[in-house]
Amino acid sequence: MKRDTRIVIEAYNPRWSSTYEELKLLYQASLQDLLLAVEHVGSTSVVGLAAKPILDIDLVVADEAAMQKVISKLALIGYQHQGDLGIVGREAFKLNSANTPYSAFQREWPAHHLYACLTGSTPLRNHLLFRDYLRTHRAKVSEYGQLKKQLATLYPTNIPEYVAGKTAFITTCLKQAGISQDEVDQIIRQNNVP
Repeated sequence: MKRDTRIVIEAYNPRWSSTYEELKLLYQASLQDLLLAVEHVGSTSVVGLAAKPILDIDLVVADEAAMQKVISKLALIGYQHQGDLGIVGREAFKLNSANTPYSAFQREWPAHHLYACLTGSTPLRNHLLFRDYLRTHRAKVSEYGQLKKQLATLYPTNIPEYVAGKTAFITTCLKQAGISQDEVDQIIRQNNVP
């Protein structure tokens, strides 16, 4: 499935939250006791934050055995496993079509990124810490939204530069939220920031 690769930042949309809730119910029905939690993360999970209209969702699983079962079950509802993409503790999934996840309603879903994360893993912890930090620091929400708009204007089709441009802001917030310098260094390496 090919979607437009242009980076577009939109004003916060409350539909992002309601779409997440619909997807959460579908994941819970499909994966049942394999899930410890379903978390709405990323910019669309923060009320008032301008964002790319693409939801980020983390499925939280207990261990590697559960992860393998989750990967198999997600394939049945239209997700293609992409591996960890260099981020240990987090498995990424690609949508096979605009109707992914498949359901009895055969509806088209908005764009979303789906990850399965091991409970307690660094990627999950960082997603939750950053989301929760922004939810409790409203001035940072505005600052981050402006930064993303500037980066989208500078790099309208260059995702790596856009991501790299956000890294300093994200790591500063995460450090204020309590992560270690080693974890910050790991994030910088994963985002290919020189």
